[in-house]
Amino acid sequence: MEKIEAEFIEVLSNLLKIPAPAGYEQEIRKVIIDYVAQAGFEYEVDPAGNLLVKISGKNNDGPLTVMAAHMDEIGMVVTDIEPDGKLRVINSGGLAAVKTGERPVEIISDKGTNIVGIFSMGSAHRQDAREGKWALGWNDVRIITGLSPEQLKKKGIRVGSPAVPVESDRGPHIFGDESDPMIAAWTFDDRGGVAMLLQALKQLKETSFKPENPLIIAFTVHEEGGCHGAKVLADRLHPWRFIAVDGCPVLEQSQTLDGRPGCWSKDMLTNYDRELLGLFSDAAEDVNTDLQYMVYSSAASDASAVYNAGNADRVGFIGHVRTNSHGFETARLSVFSNALALIVKFIEKNC
Repeated sequence: MEKIEAEFIEVLSNLLKIPAPAGYEQEIRKVIIDYVAQAGFEYEVDPAGNLLVKISGKNNDGPLTVMAAHMDEIGMVVTDIEPDGKLRVINSGGLAAVKTGERPVEIISDKGTNIVGIFSMGSAHRQDAREGKWALGWNDVRIITGLSPEQLKKKGIRVGSPAVPVESDRGPHIFGDESDPMIAAWTFDDRGGVAMLLQALKQLKETSFKPENPLIIAFTVHEEGGCHGAKVLADRLHPWRFIAVDGCPVLEQSQTLDGRPGCWSKDMLTNYDRELLGLFSDAAEDVNTDLQYMVYSSAASDASAVYNAGNADRVGFIGHVRTNSHGFETARLSVFSNALALIVKFIEKNC
């Protein structure tokens, strides 16, 4: 395993330990700040909670580029506490109930003492299950807590409390061919993007890189369910280019889990900038890889949300290719090192 890949696994592992559903990014932001400081960069946290690393350009009045990965993750939110202490929940972000599976989940407390419950789909000894017609939705699932409503209240659990899988269930796991391994975790979205941008900052500092024009590496809040942090940031700064660093779910047979990074060409909100697509392709060629182009009809990103709001002139999207999106996501380990190399090369040539 190469050093870059080993470093990625270490950073990803540390990020996966921290629950960070949308609106609860404070703890993972502390971990990211530690990495930013270790890399030798100053930072600021804006009023929305976005973490910004501003890198001055030789021409600091030149056009601004923002590259962003979001800090939050998908999860679930309590909608009701039943008399026996079971919790009704709905999704936060694009999580489907069936993707969660029956597993321990961590319910985040207002009092800092999170509790563990079991995400439950109920008994399979039912007629529709036996007939192969069991179609579970959020109305059919509960979190079993073993506590009464009064006990839950004392522990700071309420309607609106979020929940995510427990740390021990998150991974990452390395498996498959040792010469070209796979990696899986709950979830890469967007811990993978955060880890790559942290590694990019470290590499840029090691080479004393100074861009021609100003560059911001941003770690945004509340992408899942609204892209609010990115929209606030872009509304304030109106960057020339806003580039999301995130994941590319496999949808088509021609898309494969090899080492090639992904590049969104269109999603439900926008067509991505053609010039940026070309620059990503050139950077990929420079680092001896290729791109897989993606089109999505039911997905959006920080970048397309910013563009849709009219708050950036051009937008792009680059990242890793994965499967099992919004679940136990799986990718080729080499795709992260290749995407990282592409990102660094793009910055060096075009920022």
